[in-house]
Amino acid sequence: MSAEYASSRSLPQTDKRPRSRSMRSLSGLLPFLRPYRGRIAVALLFLLLAAGSTLAFPMALRWLIDAGMLHAQASRAALGWHFAGLFGLAVALGVFSAARFYMVSWLGERITADVRSAVYAHVLRQSPQFFEHTQTGEVLSRLTTDTTLVQTVVGTSFSMGLRNVVVLIGGMTMLIITNPGLMLGVLVVIAVVVAPAVFIGRRVRRLSRASQDRIADASALASEVLAAMPVVQSYAREDDEARRFSNSAETAFRTAVSRNKVRSLLTAFIIVAMFGALLYGLYLGTVSVMEGRMSAGVLGQTVLYIGLVAGSAAALAEVFGDLLRAAGATERLMELLAEQSPVRNPAHPVALPAVQRGSAVVLDHVRFFYPSRPDKPALDDFSLQIEPGETVALVGPSGAGKTTVLQLLLRFYDAQQGSIRIDGVDVQQADFKALRQRIGLVPQDAVIFSASAADNIRYGRPEATDAEVQAAARAAQAEEFLRELPQGDATYLGERGVRLSGGQRQRISIARAILKNAPLLLLDEATSALDAASERDVQTALEHAMRDRTTLVIAHRLATVQRADRIVVMDQGRIIDIGTHAELMARGGLYASLASLQFMQ
Repeated sequence: MSAEYASSRSLPQTDKRPRSRSMRSLSGLLPFLRPYRGRIAVALLFLLLAAGSTLAFPMALRWLIDAGMLHAQASRAALGWHFAGLFGLAVALGVFSAARFYMVSWLGERITADVRSAVYAHVLRQSPQFFEHTQTGEVLSRLTTDTTLVQTVVGTSFSMGLRNVVVLIGGMTMLIITNPGLMLGVLVVIAVVVAPAVFIGRRVRRLSRASQDRIADASALASEVLAAMPVVQSYAREDDEARRFSNSAETAFRTAVSRNKVRSLLTAFIIVAMFGALLYGLYLGTVSVMEGRMSAGVLGQTVLYIGLVAGSAAALAEVFGDLLRAAGATERLMELLAEQSPVRNPAHPVALPAVQRGSAVVLDHVRFFYPSRPDKPALDDFSLQIEPGETVALVGPSGAGKTTVLQLLLRFYDAQQGSIRIDGVDVQQADFKALRQRIGLVPQDAVIFSASAADNIRYGRPEATDAEVQAAARAAQAEEFLRELPQGDATYLGERGVRLSGGQRQRISIARAILKNAPLLLLDEATSALDAASERDVQTALEHAMRDRTTLVIAHRLATVQRADRIVVMDQGRIIDIGTHAELMARGGLYASLASLQFMQ
């Protein structure tokens, strides 16, 4: 497979978006943190108590050495009290650390779940235009890999960073109080360490973002291929697809290795520098003890504080790397949340009136371009009026704009010119949910969810009773094959309905629309997957379903459209003829030509 083709399957969209140059991206998590301010305050309290317990150890050690171990008059009991105090500090540190760990872990899991749910809910509300430039696998990668990085930061790295900041500041403060001259030298070493760490950290962040993008590319590729396994296997392309995924995974690996190489260099630099600071402080302190300017206890305290300061600085550098990775992940998640669908629900929707005998539909001088094809209109000055209870068929060659009409009625897109009204209300002024509840859809490609047959039929009306589900299945001629399944209509149908034939999936889809009982029914090649015998049965069911409701039918088969009240012939987005089957056949033209070529058989 060519490199050009493999490259074309990647997702450059994420690479082209603007990126912030600091960890300000993490501020996108603030709205998710605000509801848990109380728990955050409790976690911070335990964090401060744990850090305070850590900072108290060097002082306790100093008292142990100077007042206990090196004091000539010290009793065994007094020594025991000193050690008991140290043990008490250890108990306090353990309790406070455990409480801190539990609280921040809870916050990490909670925030991650909230972010994941918010992103998923936001994506579900995007128009089809969103999926023209974003692959499903890309979205799934952000919902899994990126949210896991966010969980690591909120649940671990951020609290560890704060704890080490407190310890660093506390340790430096105690060093300044006890030995300001020594602290000056340590500060110089720390400054020498921090500046390169920040510079290298920016490089780590860029590589982290690139690594996450490449992982998303691999996930998108795998999702696309796994969803098309019958086609892949029928063309014997398993080896090619495996090689293509391997190349994508290898690209992700190389990017991750580059990131880890830079992080390794950063880690090595910080460890060496911090140990240098520790040994330097120990050297100065030892000299002071030998010269009588410092007690052994103060030296021990100083060495421990230097160790805490150096260790905290090293830990902060590691946390900084995690935060940089999380900043990239947060950027990608916030990009999804920032996506605004061009089709939006009106702030003050107009209520749709109640109807008795189907909906009235009017398309008035509609002109529409798909965002991906702005140079060619999918519908051009398209006007059509459908009366309540009328059945209208749309016919024409592929690309004539038939399915576009259905998508505009469902308001998946908005027309650039003209208006579309259902029951006298412009679809752009109606509430999304109210509008789509008024419409029943049977698409050409039947969609079956990973659930039972009954749940799939009930999808349009979750509150429907078992009897209503069974009646809908009977009307769609699905009752017989459902009865033969192992658990009847409670049988799990598998992912995308793999346990059913194409015709059986289509009948489940038709049963779903029948059960919804909407006043406007849209049939997009609803019988395309049925054999001749099944089609006759389903046609009878559809005729029953279409009774007392408005129906818009797209079909190529003559048997499907010849009973329509009117047939609308379309070509290149325009209406070129309207009439009954007999009238159109008598006039000749495109309809008669399509019929003679058996496009509608």
